[in-house]
Amino acid sequence: MKKPELVFGIHAVTSLLNKAPERVLEMWLLSGRQDERLRPLLALADAAGVKPQLAARKTLDDKAESTQHQGVVVRVRPAKVLTENDLAALLDVQPMPFLLILDGVTDPHNLGACLRNADAAGVHGVIVPKDNSVGLTATVSKVACGAAETVPLFQVTNLARTMKQLQDAGIWIAGTAGEADSTLYQAKLTGPLAIAMGAEGKGLRRLTRETCDTLISIPMAGSVSSLNVSVATGICLFEVVRQRRDQ
Repeated sequence: MKKPELVFGIHAVTSLLNKAPERVLEMWLLSGRQDERLRPLLALADAAGVKPQLAARKTLDDKAESTQHQGVVVRVRPAKVLTENDLAALLDVQPMPFLLILDGVTDPHNLGACLRNADAAGVHGVIVPKDNSVGLTATVSKVACGAAETVPLFQVTNLARTMKQLQDAGIWIAGTAGEADSTLYQAKLTGPLAIAMGAEGKGLRRLTRETCDTLISIPMAGSVSSLNVSVATGICLFEVVRQRRDQ
């Protein structure tokens, strides 16, 4: 059984109390902090029967292993790990899937930012490989600003096999790569779709790249050769949003 985990930050804890209050085991608040930003969070905690404990800043720093906790840390039961079976169940009920595939993203800050982008763009789920990828850590939840509790994250054993199953279900997969078939703005990105993004620097792994239906690139006008994966993800996702709205 997985050990209890920590979540910190006002947005992340508020989202957790909204979406899954039963996961919260303990809550610590910064002693002396009483402001408007905490009132909605405290009301949710009270409704869930969670009694906050006051703690010194050093105690919260040590618990979160970070100074970015904004005065609130909670100990939670681990979230259920979503798998290929859960993804299949989603596809059964979602007539126009919009998915994000992240291949080899190991930085929790990047995953958190990608989840935040996915939530804002209306993505139905994010798919990552179990190996060579970061999971839902406290830092991911903090950076995601609540999106870690709203966007399903599916961890799959074999990413290429899962991609082929998506294709069998009628989902078009567009991967980002330098050796692209077209630019992001030339590609048709409507209908059932998955956008596949690789880790910064390495990009998509060979098998992942070869499994995509098409490869697209973001036009670059400056001297840099690549963008941070979370920035590139946001650009791609919102081009999909634009094209779908213009249909």
